[in-house]
Amino acid sequence: QESLRKITHTLATKNEEISNFVCSLKQSLDNLEANSTRVQEDLESEFNSLHSVLDEMKENMLTRIKQERASRTYELQLSACSKALESSEELLELANQTLCSSGTDGFTQAAKDIKDVTMAPAFRLSLKAKASDNMSHLMVDFSQEKALLQGLKFLPPATPEIQLSECQVCDNTVTVVWTLAEPDSKIDHYILEHRRTNHEGLPRIREDYPWMVVEGIREMEHTLTLRFDTRFMTFRVRACNKAVAGDFSEPVTLETHAFTFKLDSASAHQNLKIEDLNVEWDGTGGKIQDIRKEKTRTNSPMQSPARSALMSPKRAPTARPNRDRFTAESYTVLDTAIDAGQQYWEVRFDKESKAFAVGVAVRSLGRFDQLGKSSASWCIHLNNWLQQSLTAKHNNKARTLDCPIPSSIGVYCNYDEVLSFFNAKTKQLMHTFRTKFQQPLIPAFMVWNGSFSVVTGLQVPSVVQSGQRKNSGTSSSNASLT
Repeated sequence: QESLRKITHTLATKNEEISNFVCSLKQSLDNLEANSTRVQEDLESEFNSLHSVLDEMKENMLTRIKQERASRTYELQLSACSKALESSEELLELANQTLCSSGTDGFTQAAKDIKDVTMAPAFRLSLKAKASDNMSHLMVDFSQEKALLQGLKFLPPATPEIQLSECQVCDNTVTVVWTLAEPDSKIDHYILEHRRTNHEGLPRIREDYPWMVVEGIREMEHTLTLRFDTRFMTFRVRACNKAVAGDFSEPVTLETHAFTFKLDSASAHQNLKIEDLNVEWDGTGGKIQDIRKEKTRTNSPMQSPARSALMSPKRAPTARPNRDRFTAESYTVLDTAIDAGQQYWEVRFDKESKAFAVGVAVRSLGRFDQLGKSSASWCIHLNNWLQQSLTAKHNNKARTLDCPIPSSIGVYCNYDEVLSFFNAKTKQLMHTFRTKFQQPLIPAFMVWNGSFSVVTGLQVPSVVQSGQRKNSGTSSSNASLT
């Protein structure tokens, strides 16, 4: 049976791989059809655009030739010269006739007429042309342009290669670095795509998350600031010139090293209102209508709505009991366990809360246990009931902390050696528990007459890691609480 089970598992794995490959081929065929149609349309558009430019240039140059011809035609007009030639021929005929005549009176009159005509402006025209008939300056030579057009070909840009060793994942940012096999001066920009995934290795066709696109990158690296909610992220990049985008690089998958969890509303104290990662204390616990129905009990001051809203969580009404719910003051995450490595998350809370606590607890934390009051939990506790105080609690021991109360707290858990609390904004260390945990831990929270929200998907800040390494060799002043 065990051998058959292994063979069945192998076949199922292979079947999934073949199924993914078939889906990949189908997707590639669809993409091929769509991309070939797109590039054909783009080519038609480019040539139509080129034809339009050439037609426009042709019309402009023809218009220039026509204008030049009209201008020179006007300058080379024949009317005045024709009139002068006609007058000259008439005068020549008159002069010949006068020379042949013997009459003195006729000779004198002819000489006077010839003199009057030769003094006319048309008769004294310049015999030098005002314009040339040469139009060679409007000739063109497109031999170079023809050679350039004949040299046109498909020029996809080079395909980038992501340098996995140079990519960095830290402080909730990812820096992706890539190179080109050979320089390509025609590249205008790059397009980077990234996709969240919970699978290591090459991307799958049937992924739960879509590709996210970052365009217009001018350098061969890019830094993204992200909120991580998956274990891995896949990246790919391609280059674009003025005309076309090239092929995508081989995708690479980077581990995010981020801790993500959700709040389990089913285990929450009945007076806590849970919406996603936000928690608010509701003193009525949804039972105010039930209290009003019990007319015989509404006159009791212990059961009044006003008193219920301020009642201590340890004495809160327990109507509609549920064995899976905490009945003390704790609210804990039960679906995410920490059993190795380094994790970090932050909590933003209302400083006006009457009480608030954040920390970790072992998974077997009792339903009646309170954070910090047993050996199964460690926390920082804000007391805002009579006077404001901030304390570190573990195993029913408390240490008052001499530091300002922040608006949000960062929790750093190194399962093998330390649990530290920080001012999430300034990263100032507030308190450290030094211990090697023996059981899986879960994030734990408590609030009374207040609210808080949890920020997950965060990496361990580099300043926190460096500070922990610096202090790892020093003795802890919190030994009494560990």
